[in-house]
Order: sequence, then structure tokens, then C-alpha cells
Amino acid sequence: MKTTVSVIIPTYNRRHTLARAIDSVLAQQHPAHEIIVIDDGSTDETLQWLNSSYSQLNVISQQNKGVSAARNSGIAKASGEWIALLDSDDYWFPQKLTVQLQLLQQSDARLCHSEEHWIRSGKRVNPMNKHQKTGGWIFQQCLPLCAISPSASLINRAVFKELGGFDETLPACEDYDYWLRLCSREPVAYCEDALIQKYGGHDDQLSKQHWGMDRFRLEALAKLLRSHVHQPFLRRDDYQAALQTFNNKLSIYCAGAIKRSRDKHVAELKHQYADILSLAD
Repeated sequence: MKTTVSVIIPTYNRRHTLARAIDSVLAQQHPAHEIIVIDDGSTDETLQWLNSSYSQLNVISQQNKGVSAARNSGIAKASGEWIALLDSDDYWFPQKLTVQLQLLQQSDARLCHSEEHWIRSGKRVNPMNKHQKTGGWIFQQCLPLCAISPSASLINRAVFKELGGFDETLPACEDYDYWLRLCSREPVAYCEDALIQKYGGHDDQLSKQHWGMDRFRLEALAKLLRSHVHQPFLRRDDYQAALQTFNNKLSIYCAGAIKRSRDKHVAELKHQYADILSLAD
């Protein structure tokens, strides 16, 4: 198995955390084949700082298009056999790539992810049970919430050629959408040891910029179910679980909208997803 790894780091106005992320890649026991940083239209002089401080990196500058477009730009330029994603506010432990490549050599999986440490407002916190990670056929575990952290993933480049890139129409939950597409088709490898450190609690996180995150998960689920109707690929129990999750999320979301007197929005949603709702009849 080839072990060339291209690291993709999208960033937007995160010069204050970017060095920590980049340095954690440079400190890997298994050196990355290349590090591609995509400056997604930053206004904090990230580009100038990158060019002066990290001239050895492959830096792509583009107008602000969102994290999906930034990742896709980096993946399109990557030449490594494996793609490792890293958010610009996260950090890898030095053994991250070494351990994941060893696990992948022992399996037929084309994606490996890992356990993680969480830092919130400078303090270590324990994730809730709903965020528990696992490996194998994990599609149904991916349905409630995002079950794989992008920064913890190592993916064979062929996967992106087959499934396409991240959905650039989704302002958030684009990772949830991608893991649904991938994990519905194949199993994944998993490392029980924490290989990354995730930092949260800052104001520029997507989860803080968008209200009602489940509206994006609903769109991802609808897209998946429509693809299955067009050309079936889901296992029967996975299909039923996806449909049930969609209906549950839509019911809860609509109930919350009605409480806020957003009846027109609810009617629009039910019209938008009429074809999915009919699948349960």
C-alpha cells in the first residue's frame, strides 16, 4: 500500500490557531507528502503570514466560498494516495498518521478515524455518550449526529473520485452529509486511542454561526434517500433507519418552528420534502 499522505487544511480568519495545526503536521512521525493550506478569503492577513512563515507549504488562495469549497480545492490539487483533513483550529498528536496507516494496512477499509480529546474554553471535557466513536459498518451511528471528526479522518483519494467532494451548497453539516454517503457503502477503520485534540467554544465555529443545525442534516438525509430511490444502494435496515431519522428530525424541527410562530416555514418544509414524506406511506 502506498503511504503518501496529502494534508488538507482549510482556513478562514484563523491565523491565531493555524500555526498550532500546521506545526502538529510538521511534527508527525510519518511525514506528510504535502501540506495544502487553503486560505478561503481571510481578511486577517493569513495569506501574507503563511507565505512568510511557512514557505514550504502549498498555499491556495481563493475568494470566500465556505469550508466545503476550500476542502474540495485542496483535494483537487492533492497528489498523495491518502487524504488527511485537518481543521485549522485542531491539533494532531505526533503518532496520528503512523497509527492510522498501520490500521489501514490491516484492513480493507478506505477511511480511518480515531478517538479524540476535546478542549472547551481552555479546559479538557469529556464527550457525551451520543458522541461515542466506533468502527465497522457505522452508517446507523452516523444518522443522529456527525460520527466522524474531519480532523480525525484519513481517506483514500479514490473515495473522492467515486463519491465526489463535499457538498458546497450546505453552509454547515457538510461532514455529516459526506459520512452518510461513505458509511452507507462501506465499513471504516477506527483507532480507540485519541489521535487528535479538538478545540471548541470559540465564536467562529459553524455550529454557532447557524441556527437550527438539523435543517442541514434534513437536507443531507433527503439527498441520500432520493439517491436511493433513484438507484437503490442502502441495505434494507439502513434505509428504514434513515427514513425514520428523517421523519423524527423533521417532526422535532417543525414542532420547534411552530412554537416560534413560523408556520409558513413549516409549510414550506413539508412541501419541499413531500416526496420523502410519501415514502413512509
